[in-house]
Amino acid sequence: MTTTHWFILIGCLMLARGLMATSIARLPFTSAIVYLGVGLGLGPMVLGIFSFSPVEQSHLLETLTEIAVLVSLFSAGVKMPVPISRQRWMPAIRLAWVSMSLSVGLIAAFCYYVLDLPLGAGVLLGAILAPTDPVLATDVQVRHPDDRDRLRFTLTCEAGMNDGSAFPFVMLGLGLLGAHELGDFGWRWVLVDVLWATLAAIAIGTLGGAALGRIGWMLRGKDPKHEVLDDLVGLGLIGVVYGLSVVFVAWGFLAVFFAGVALRQTELVLSGAHKDRQGLLVPEKTRDDSGAGAPAAEAAPVGVPLTVSAESLVFKEHLERLSELTLVLLLGGMVSMHDWNWRSVGTALFLFAVARPLSVMIGLAGSDSSMRIRGITAWFGVRGIGSLYYLMYALNHGLPASLTRELIQITVVVIMLSIVVHGTSVKPLLDRFWKRKRQ
Repeated sequence: MTTTHWFILIGCLMLARGLMATSIARLPFTSAIVYLGVGLGLGPMVLGIFSFSPVEQSHLLETLTEIAVLVSLFSAGVKMPVPISRQRWMPAIRLAWVSMSLSVGLIAAFCYYVLDLPLGAGVLLGAILAPTDPVLATDVQVRHPDDRDRLRFTLTCEAGMNDGSAFPFVMLGLGLLGAHELGDFGWRWVLVDVLWATLAAIAIGTLGGAALGRIGWMLRGKDPKHEVLDDLVGLGLIGVVYGLSVVFVAWGFLAVFFAGVALRQTELVLSGAHKDRQGLLVPEKTRDDSGAGAPAAEAAPVGVPLTVSAESLVFKEHLERLSELTLVLLLGGMVSMHDWNWRSVGTALFLFAVARPLSVMIGLAGSDSSMRIRGITAWFGVRGIGSLYYLMYALNHGLPASLTRELIQITVVVIMLSIVVHGTSVKPLLDRFWKRKRQ
C-alpha cells in the first residue's frame, strides 16, 4: 500500500467512527474489534494487501506505542478522583503491584515448564503480558473526572500504575537473558530498577503536575485576563516529565500518570473545592445544592478560572482514539496464519483463565472489594498497546534473535484474542453489573 492508500483507509475509518459514534456505542462490542477486523481483512491472513513487520519497523512501532500509552496514562491520571485516600486507592495499588508481580511469576512459570523457554524469556514475556492496557480499556475505565464508580476507578488506576510497575520485570527478564546489568545477586536491579526508578518517577510526576497546576492557576488569575493553551500545556507537561524521567533513570510511564493525578489534585485544592459525601473533592461549579433549594449552576462563583486538567482532556481523548485506530489496524497487518499455534493460543488461555483471575483474587484478598467487583476485575485484564510497546522495547534493547519470532507470535495473538474476547464481553457484563447494582 502506498502513502496515498493509507491516507484514504485511515481517513475512511475516522469518518466512519466519527459519523457513526452513536450507532457504534450501541453495538455489543468495542470499536477496536472493527479496526482489528479491517486490519485482518487487508493483512496477510486474508487479502494480503498490506503487511507490517514488527521486526523491521520495531523503532517506529516503539515510538508510536510509546506516545499512545503516554497520552492515555495522562488522561487516566487527570480523571482520578481526589484526594488520594488509602481506602479508595489501596485495591488499585495492590492490583498494580501485588497482582502484577504474581501474574509475571505465573506466566514465567508457564513459559519455563510448559513452553520450555529460558527463565529470562519467561519473565520478559510475563512483564510484556501482565500489565493491563490504558489505551484499549476505555469501556471499563473512568469516563470523566467526576465519575464516582469504584469498579471503573480501580481498573483505571491499576492500568495507570502497572504500566510503570511492569518495567522492572522487563529489565529483569532482559538481564537474565544477558541484555541488561543486574549486579551481583541482583543488587543493582533491586536498588536502581525497582526502588530508585519507581520512587523517582512518582516524585518527578507529582512535583511536575503540582507545579503546573499552581503556575496555570496563577496565570489565569492575573488581571488583565491571561489565556492558557490547555492542550499544548498538557502535552508539554507529558514531554517534560517523561524526558526528566529518562534523564534520571526513572519509569516515565509512572511519572506521567502521577503528573496527571497531581495536576488535577492541585487545581481542585486551589479552586476551593469542597468534599462530597464520599469524601472526594468536587469543584464549586458542580456542587449539588438542590437540597438547600439553590440550583447547582448558581453555586459557581463568578470568574472561576478554567483548569488545564479538565480543558485539555477532550483533546487527549481524541488522540487516544486516533492511536487506537492506527495501532490496532497495524496489529492486524502483523498477524499471519503461522502465528496461530498451540503455544500462542495456550499462553492466552492460561493468562485469561488462570494467571489474571488467580493474581487478582490473591491481590485483593482481605480488601473491602465485593466478590462481584473482584470477579469482574479478574476478567477485564485487557491487553493491548502497552504490551506491544514492551515487546518493541525488548526487541530494540538486546532481545536475542532466537527468541524474537516466538515472543512476537505469542504477544500479538494474546493481544488479538484480548481485543475480541474482552471486547465482546465488556458491554453485556457491565450492563448486568450496573443493573444488579441499582436493584
